[in-house]
Amino acid sequence: MSVSIVLADNHPLLLAGNKQFLKSKGYKVLATTTNGNEAYNAILKHQPQLAILDFDMPIQNGLEVAKLCLQNQLDIKIIILTLHKQEAITKEINNSIHGYILKDDDLLELENCIKQVIKGETYISKNLIDSIHLKINTKNQQNLTATEIKILKHLAKDLSSSEIAEILFISKRTVEKHRSNIINKLGIKSSQNSLLLWVQKNPKIFNT
Repeated sequence: MSVSIVLADNHPLLLAGNKQFLKSKGYKVLATTTNGNEAYNAILKHQPQLAILDFDMPIQNGLEVAKLCLQNQLDIKIIILTLHKQEAITKEINNSIHGYILKDDDLLELENCIKQVIKGETYISKNLIDSIHLKINTKNQQNLTATEIKILKHLAKDLSSSEIAEILFISKRTVEKHRSNIINKLGIKSSQNSLLLWVQKNPKIFNT
């Protein structure tokens, strides 16, 4: 079954281009809007699986719409599409939003983001990784267990928690618990998404 999507963007040409691209890839675009209020109403009306929201929209920006969806417990995944490189937006990953990509990313980046988010994972544009500063105590790497190191190796290969669970013959919940332990041991101050960013910044450490 194709993924149902609501698109919202303040720029009509970009909105039309993204709609055409997504439809060509087999996605079901239920509605397009140009402001946050219309976007939220479209989400309520159509109940899509996914919403791709421009950060800079009139009335309500994309992040405000995402927080409103979370507040009202709507069953939807949300990707923020923006020109801005803001670490503050990443803090909402795993909370009100599930993906964060840039408008100057290519369309394949958008498609990759959608695929990961629909699988239950989070996604941040590769072009954002180097611009986000992560303070991590790398000296604590020696405290990682063998299983935790295996999980980091698989994360470095862009595998999801579900895929890692299948490979290691453990539950997804156990993988998530290990990831939380790794975050604590490495001294990561933010979320599990910051762990993914760190692995992507240091692929040679664990991808061996």
